[in-house]
Amino acid sequence: MHVFVTVGETGGFSAASRKLDVSPAAVTRAIMALEDQLGVRLLLRTTRNVRLTDAGRQYYDDARAILSSIAEANESVSGVNAQPRGILSVTAPVLFGRRFVMPCIAEYMRHYPQVDVSAHFVDRVVNLVEEGMDVALRIGHLPDSSLRAIRLGRMRRVLCASPAYLEANGLPGHPSDLLQHTIVSSSAVSPRVEWRFGSGADPVTVRMKPRLVVTSNDSAVQAAVDGLGVTRLFSYMVAAQVARGELRLLLEDYEEDPWPVHVVHREGRNGSSKVRAFIDCAVEHLRDDPLLRG
Repeated sequence: MHVFVTVGETGGFSAASRKLDVSPAAVTRAIMALEDQLGVRLLLRTTRNVRLTDAGRQYYDDARAILSSIAEANESVSGVNAQPRGILSVTAPVLFGRRFVMPCIAEYMRHYPQVDVSAHFVDRVVNLVEEGMDVALRIGHLPDSSLRAIRLGRMRRVLCASPAYLEANGLPGHPSDLLQHTIVSSSAVSPRVEWRFGSGADPVTVRMKPRLVVTSNDSAVQAAVDGLGVTRLFSYMVAAQVARGELRLLLEDYEEDPWPVHVVHREGRNGSSKVRAFIDCAVEHLRDDPLLRG
């Protein structure tokens, strides 16, 4: 079980063998014996990589929880449970990580000097199981899964443009007016340029062809500040620019319901102390942040 979880965490037999300090053949034998015992394929092996099957993903979560409980019991009986240790992997969107998560990490590392942190800030949804992450901060509605989540707040999605652009092109009064405007789209937030407005049973949907598509949110912010057009982003991304008057919010009466913000993790009730301590830190810091009150 420990070998299988290590293969799942490292993404390969060779990497697992190096981490466990055993031969690749020993790793292969252990996985084959486990699959024979269970009567199910846990891993799909190709010449390039190894990935979990659906059954393997479920078994990975369960096995990891079991091994975590064993480690927790060992820590408890040896009297070191109060001091988290090891490596903690955290992921979040780039700007959200910079604005909200890094202060939590800094505070966490000051309190727990025996924990090393690996922070992955990327503008995509990271698979915690396949990429070996312990904790994720996510904006949006969560799909049903074996992951556990704690709600931290909610976030508006807002339209904005620079005063110079609006002076030259006019102020939209209805979502349909956006068809007459230049659109800047961030594929990190809106992979489809089909923006939904309003809430309830009768929302308004506008499908547009953007003139500029960027892959990072900070680029979309800068493009809007430079007067290139109208963009749609989460409110925290443009809060500073709005406060300085570099951007103006548009069509606020037509905004959709705010999106929830969660801290997501794989641990169960008896999860590792390093993960529980970070979650407690994130909840304490972020639930009181005014930018997360929608």
